[in-house]
Amino acid sequence: MTGPLSFAVLGPVRAWRGQSDLDLGTRQQRLILALLLVRAGGAVSVAELVDLLWESDPPPSAVNVVHRHVGMLRRRFEPGLPTRAAGSVLIRDGAEYRLRIDGESLDLLRFRRLVAEAGGRSGEPAVKLYREALALWRDRCASDLRAGGRAHPEFVAVDGERLAAVRAATDAALRAGRVHAVLPAIRLAAEHEPLDEALQARLLLALAADGRRAEALAAYAGIERRLADELGIRPGADLRAARDSLLDHDADGSRSRGGVRPAFRRPGAPPGGAEAESWPPAELDLSPSTRAAPPAQLPADHPYFAGRRGVVAAAAELLAADRRTTALVIHGMPGVGKTTLAVHLAHLLAGGYPDGQLHADLRGFDASGAAMTPTEALRGFLWSLGVAPAAIPAEPHAQAGLYRSLLAERRMLILLDNCRDGDQVRHLLPGTGGSLVIATSRRRFTGVGGPPGAHPLHLDPLTDAEARELLTRWLGDAAATEPAAVDEIIARCGGLPLALALVATRTVGRPGLSLPAVAGELAGADGRLAGFGDAHADLETSFSWSYRALTPEAARLFRLLPLLPTGALSTEAVAAVGGLPLRVARGLLAELGAQLLVQPGDGRWRLHDLLRAYAADLGEEHDDPAERAAALQRVHDHHALGA
Repeated sequence: MTGPLSFAVLGPVRAWRGQSDLDLGTRQQRLILALLLVRAGGAVSVAELVDLLWESDPPPSAVNVVHRHVGMLRRRFEPGLPTRAAGSVLIRDGAEYRLRIDGESLDLLRFRRLVAEAGGRSGEPAVKLYREALALWRDRCASDLRAGGRAHPEFVAVDGERLAAVRAATDAALRAGRVHAVLPAIRLAAEHEPLDEALQARLLLALAADGRRAEALAAYAGIERRLADELGIRPGADLRAARDSLLDHDADGSRSRGGVRPAFRRPGAPPGGAEAESWPPAELDLSPSTRAAPPAQLPADHPYFAGRRGVVAAAAELLAADRRTTALVIHGMPGVGKTTLAVHLAHLLAGGYPDGQLHADLRGFDASGAAMTPTEALRGFLWSLGVAPAAIPAEPHAQAGLYRSLLAERRMLILLDNCRDGDQVRHLLPGTGGSLVIATSRRRFTGVGGPPGAHPLHLDPLTDAEARELLTRWLGDAAATEPAAVDEIIARCGGLPLALALVATRTVGRPGLSLPAVAGELAGADGRLAGFGDAHADLETSFSWSYRALTPEAARLFRLLPLLPTGALSTEAVAAVGGLPLRVARGLLAELGAQLLVQPGDGRWRLHDLLRAYAADLGEEHDDPAERAAALQRVHDHHALGA
């Protein structure tokens, strides 16, 4: 494995070299790494590590065990490191250890940098930075190492940084009128800390600012009940002030019950003063007549969308021909533009669904492996449909039933991006009514395609004409003045929108880099991804999400496929290169064909040129040269027999 090391501690503890996950060993080794990570390059003494691993009564060999665990971690970070050698990543200084780490290789340091930058700004820029910072959190700090609910004090302290950032983000978003941008992070933090009154108070104000006054009042009732049941106390000043900001307005939102407009204050701030006059923003309407507007959650349409007229027309024909259509499932290989098409199609159709649009990225092939569960998606959708948290059933089937009941009364458009399989989305499909789901997946799975009313839409790479249109929209006159270079780029990208977009952004971002120079680099790389320069990492990342989802047998076969001649792949040739029985080869081809191969209809499979380049790089990195030589010999023997 090659590439820089990177680490994550804002959730389960993880480490990568390049795009490859590292096995971090036993729980004790991961605990040691977690404490080193939260110190963020600071020293951790051996005595602290002993206390971390044995809360009481450590064995006589404790120090030696710590040294052994550290040595094993060193060799995981630097595989060629000899036993007892001093590593360059995990460093020992006397009786202390520390990690050599920079600000971009650890999520905690990136989080702190973004929060610090946000604190120095205001308005939309601050909200954007806070949102980016909070998106780094996948769960509580070192969440996979909290046995029995216990956590090391330093892990808890990092959790406290998150809560402080959520509070600051809420204040900034309320002032900027952009609370919807951070509302998911506020909700999640409030779920994790149900007794944090300052945080819960901000949740109430955020819900009200998002047009969910009834939900905010229901949330207050739940918080009040929880405080009484668990702590035997009444809500404090912060929560009462937030509640009063909801109640002390009559229907026109301009006067309290006593005839005087109440003073609003930020939770935790002293009453009175200039801040009381400006909090919350003047445009914030908390009147009892406030009604939640229909959700409008679609991402922005791509400014350079091009081509796909045939698929768009096919979708329109399906909807016009069959009013029972409830789902369009767009599937295809990685980088082929499924999300871009789905968003564009959703914007084209949104006018026919007056009750709003819902959107969720189900993270089916996310690099973290943390796919969104149906329950998570349903809770988010039910919140968006105005259901108070306390009223959401705990059981997934009951949640799905409530969701379908609400959709039965509405005409809504639901965009489900990056679906892993049918089981992940089955509960998110409408039952009856006039709503429509647009879903994307790298797989053509039968779970969604099977039910009546759901239709698959396969997405192929762009035609040469569509690819030229896309580059022209990105590059303008430069594409028209260098037609030969554009033709070379189109050929090297194989009609893959992701590759074309990477070339375009690279060219725009470096004014001194001409299109002929880019085309020359691609041609000189002889079909390898290195020809894309720095952008090759983005292609590898996109492809790797599908590769990591393969079984080990299919992954091995994928790495061997570049040894076959380019063009169509027969099952017999694939069986030969893999040294497999035909029956096994067919099964593995079906697995690869779900997301990494194309079967045009002649019974033979094809491998896109860029995926071929990616597979070749993987094979040279991971497979034994002798095994590859044997596979190549089997290919020669197969063709000799065929001749």
